[in-house]
Amino acid sequence: MADNDFVHQSVLPTETLELLDLHAGDTVLDGTLGGAGHSRLILEATAPNGVLIGLDRDHDALANGAEVLAAYGDRVILRHANFADANQVVEELGLDGLNGMLLDLGVSSYQLDQAERGFSFRADAPLDMRMDQQGDETAADVVNTATVEELTLIFKKYGEERWAGRIARRIERIRQQTPITTTFQLAELVKETVPGGRVPARIHPATRVFQALRIRVNDELDSVAKGVEQGIGLLKPGGVLAVISFHSLEDRIVKNIFRHRASPCVCPPRLPMCACGKKADVEVLTRRGVRASETEIAENPRSRSAVLRAVRRLDVTG
Repeated sequence: MADNDFVHQSVLPTETLELLDLHAGDTVLDGTLGGAGHSRLILEATAPNGVLIGLDRDHDALANGAEVLAAYGDRVILRHANFADANQVVEELGLDGLNGMLLDLGVSSYQLDQAERGFSFRADAPLDMRMDQQGDETAADVVNTATVEELTLIFKKYGEERWAGRIARRIERIRQQTPITTTFQLAELVKETVPGGRVPARIHPATRVFQALRIRVNDELDSVAKGVEQGIGLLKPGGVLAVISFHSLEDRIVKNIFRHRASPCVCPPRLPMCACGKKADVEVLTRRGVRASETEIAENPRSRSAVLRAVRRLDVTG
């Protein structure tokens, strides 16, 4: 795969590097390698001897990353893994910790643009949506086997879809006649089901349903929670974890974990003194979250919904 085949413009690159605060010789883990744009910046910031560990569930991303980062030689270590399994990778490499870690969440522009991956309804393709092409369950499997109640919950929980129940019931009726196996089938079904679905709008009526199925197929929210918790645990004192989210469900998880880990006490307010013994092990570096500038949004519309948050690991051994 040629470098220019994997088109993915990194969001908030300057802000991310500033928060990571990297130095020569640092060891940094990029848990979502993607197009390797952030990884390349990390390698430049940690030159001449810093090490970049790149993880991705997508084999295409890893193949592209190997080409894009080839010039950095043995400073680059790539692994096919979910960032929720970062602990295992770091342990296998025999490392005693990380100076930094980055998670750029969600689906990449490349994945959206590859019709055969089934992430988008811009082209007719198999209803797949697996980030890891070796995964067992596709979006078509979920759509055709989940109960109405399960589909309703998926669309509500992961897509915050107002018409979740109506869409789920329509899916059940249609799949009894013919399996729903393509992106166009599902997109048209949603369009015909929701009130005003045929009226031209800025946001396609199937957008939230597709988001919900993608999150469900890839277990994204559980991965975010596990990855963020593990990331904090892997940092050396002074190390920074930076996370870029693209929708409120992800961002809420990140924000809540950061807030909890930065809190020195979780006792009920009615207690006259702390009894939990908890110590804050991180310092929040982004109280409100960092968003893209208007200039970046004009150049890269995907950055419009991005929110960057970061914490620095504290030394709690004393």
